[in-house]
Amino acid sequence: MATREATSASPEAGVASPAGEIETGASDTIVLEASGLTKHFPVRKRGREALTRGRRSVQAVDDVDLVLRRGRVTALVGESGSGKSTVARLLAQLYPRTAGDIRLHGESVTVKGGKAFRAYCRKVQMIFQDPFASLNPVHTVRYHLTRALKIHDRAGTTAEDLERALQELLTRVQLTPPERYVDKFPHELSGGQRQRVAIARALGADPEALLADEPVSMLDVSIRLGVLNLLRDLKERLHLAILYITHDIASARYFADETLVMYAGRMVEGGDSETVTQNPAHPYTRLLIESAPDPDRLDPGTDAAPGEAPKEKGSGEPPSLIAPPSGCRFHPRCPVAMERCKTDLPPRFEVADAPGHWAACWLYDSAVRS
Repeated sequence: MATREATSASPEAGVASPAGEIETGASDTIVLEASGLTKHFPVRKRGREALTRGRRSVQAVDDVDLVLRRGRVTALVGESGSGKSTVARLLAQLYPRTAGDIRLHGESVTVKGGKAFRAYCRKVQMIFQDPFASLNPVHTVRYHLTRALKIHDRAGTTAEDLERALQELLTRVQLTPPERYVDKFPHELSGGQRQRVAIARALGADPEALLADEPVSMLDVSIRLGVLNLLRDLKERLHLAILYITHDIASARYFADETLVMYAGRMVEGGDSETVTQNPAHPYTRLLIESAPDPDRLDPGTDAAPGEAPKEKGSGEPPSLIAPPSGCRFHPRCPVAMERCKTDLPPRFEVADAPGHWAACWLYDSAVRS
């Protein structure tokens, strides 16, 4: 913490050159962690429901545990509506949590606004999915970056200091030469360039953790890899802890060190990215991987190839989070569901194929396997 604050005292010290690195501590230091993180959104009563006492809620996130370490990328994977973005907003303290704890460097943190929220934002920044919606269209790149630098006391004391900091931020996200972009409006930039500006704005706070909410899903396929490579470069040079939220499990394997799989508000599998993507344990993870196009896969309607996940049963739609299924929330779609899955919520079980690989599935209960 002290080292980090010292490097951000001046714009020059706090910004790494393209060829240099900032040594800010061990790569396995825990920056941000959540335990038992839960968020339920109350549903507005309508009609006859207004006469009842009970109140329903959307159980968007339930009992989520995760750890973000310096110099590492943790991917949070799942289909739309699984609660991934809600987790990011909870970690960014944009939503008040229903239950659970968020710790920054081991200290529990709850902020609602004011100076405490600003201090938290200096350490934890968020990159939103849509770069056009997250940038004010009536203001230039200079305004967006200057505002971030001034809010977080990194603009220096003179106009020259501010201009130098702006140029360094744009250079850091590979928008060069900086003077070509600094006075442009968002609509004058491509999608990839807008997202780089959004990343530069987040870096203006000199954060320790980045929460990237599907940062490439709104971009053309041809430029997604460039943005992911930029984030990887920033992670390595600045030793950032990054939460990478995506529905594309293939990009998680390429970009992330650890992958967590989320379904209907709950974590169902986790481990290092290579193991989770190459040897998926949970039936939902297998279906996610099988949903990716594969020219070698057999045509629909034929028998499954050896090692291929069985076809899911049910409607193929995620459940309602107002009244989620009892037991394992995936059991209505699971091709290997047992009676126990319908009534008992599975805890995390260690999978013996690799250290740290776990799955919340009764298939890995030692009593069942024996």
